[in-house]
Amino acid sequence: MNWEQAYRELLKQYNQVKTEYERTLERLRELEAQSKNGAKGAASGTPEVVTAEVANPANYEATLKRLVRQIGAIVQAEKVVFMLYDPEEGELRAYPPAFGLTDDEIKMLRVRATQGVSGEVFREGKPIIVHDAISDPRTTKELVAMLHVRNLVCVPLVLEKRDEENRVIDRQTIGVLHAFNKQRGGHFIDEDVRLLERMSRNAAAVIAGMRLYQAILEEKEELVHTIESLRAGLLLVNQNGRINQMNAAARRVFGLGPDVLGKPYQEVISIDVIRNMIRQALEEEKEGELVEITVHYDNKEHIYQVQNAIVRGEDQKPMGTVMIFNDITDIRNLERMKSAFVATVSHELRTPLTAIKGFISTLLMDSEDAFSPEERREFYSIIDQETDRLTRLINDLLNIARIEAGESLKPVFKEVDFYRLSQKVVMIQRQATNKHTIIHDVPPDLPKIIADEDKVDQILTNLLSNAIKYSPNGGEIRVKAWEEDPDHIIFYVSDQGMGIPKEHLTKVFEKFHRVDNTDTRKQYGTGLGLYLVKHLVEVIHGGQIWVESEVGVGSTFYVRLPKVPPAVKEGKEQVEK
Repeated sequence: MNWEQAYRELLKQYNQVKTEYERTLERLRELEAQSKNGAKGAASGTPEVVTAEVANPANYEATLKRLVRQIGAIVQAEKVVFMLYDPEEGELRAYPPAFGLTDDEIKMLRVRATQGVSGEVFREGKPIIVHDAISDPRTTKELVAMLHVRNLVCVPLVLEKRDEENRVIDRQTIGVLHAFNKQRGGHFIDEDVRLLERMSRNAAAVIAGMRLYQAILEEKEELVHTIESLRAGLLLVNQNGRINQMNAAARRVFGLGPDVLGKPYQEVISIDVIRNMIRQALEEEKEGELVEITVHYDNKEHIYQVQNAIVRGEDQKPMGTVMIFNDITDIRNLERMKSAFVATVSHELRTPLTAIKGFISTLLMDSEDAFSPEERREFYSIIDQETDRLTRLINDLLNIARIEAGESLKPVFKEVDFYRLSQKVVMIQRQATNKHTIIHDVPPDLPKIIADEDKVDQILTNLLSNAIKYSPNGGEIRVKAWEEDPDHIIFYVSDQGMGIPKEHLTKVFEKFHRVDNTDTRKQYGTGLGLYLVKHLVEVIHGGQIWVESEVGVGSTFYVRLPKVPPAVKEGKEQVEK
């Protein structure tokens, strides 16, 4: 249940941020009240500060706009702007909203935290009044000229954290607050500084609350995207029985669209066993049950393993239940194929052993030499063929075991005459059938290739053997080859047999896969041959293999081989002389 643990951890982090956010809002309301009362007592004759209610996060921007206007009115400044510290860039940057500045001016107002009046106020945490911005050595002349600044006052934006008894336990400077150009040609004074310091604490709380809220939104958005992109289905039902989260994988299980959030689970969940699990989790706090369900979509059967858990808050009270849907269709199919493989291999081993045992027993019982030399030769020939069949089966099993263990079949590369090799394989396979006409259509002047001769022999033998096996009524089998381009040759093996259904064309090279129909059940085989051939073509030689087929017409297996394998070109393998 890794996703359940990850979800719980993310939910815990979300609750922690949410708690901190609520505390910030409460502190903000306190600061607003303090600022209002302080402004009334300290600024006799100045406009009263009109505080804004910001408990609703949507009001943050409007609150800041009112604050900068109030600051401009109270200290009689032509321009007011916040500059916040960007730790990644090491800069103080102006952010909207501002008073008396255009959007372009706000974007250009940025300085290093080590420079200018802004940097000094940020570093030292003390306010500065500048009476003549043009001549003062601490000002940045480019910004002074751009903003037409005559004089200014700058105070730090300090965020205070307080405990339950309203004691300051931490202070953090997050930026600076600027007021430019005293109206009517006046100069800023210490009383302006005191007013700005009070209001800067208010502004810092609003800004911190806004940043915290944005962080919550980003974290929630990231959580939603993470859940939505999970391959496993996830369903979260609140304690009130309404769906709080349901990702795409879970919606696919129930055939639902995205408009399910907030709906009662009884109206949405159509599978009785899942509805019962949710009910028991919400009413009885029952969790950990593991069930399997089978559903159909995309014209396929899918098997899901479902498990649930109770989601609890920090107080350990249940908040709902989360369910994970893991698609185990491939696992179950593989288990079925393995079971069928074991039964098939048992049959395949028993068949040649029974024949060998039978004919040897018959020969041993012939104490009076009743069999003619021709009959004995026929018996020996059958024993030899069944022994070869048994050897091929065992070799296939050993090779598959090596592949599964991550051990590549060590190639021995040398120059190979594909014409002579294919001619030999065709001659051998002609001895295995009297129903088929096997045509060798390979030009004698086909360019030689660098390859593992034994493995190319194995590829051809397997494809020809399959062509004979799966065209039991006879017909023409053709081996054809040609030079595709200066770097590759292509050959194919075609038959006029049963053919392969369209839905199986992409699966015939999978391990243990066999086309299951009335005709193919009559044919022996383990479902390993084409899997092994694909490995020999693609992994050993760096080639490609594919099949074209039509049921009742026949199949054609194509193989594209490079004249020089990639491993030889890259110097990873040597060519024997």
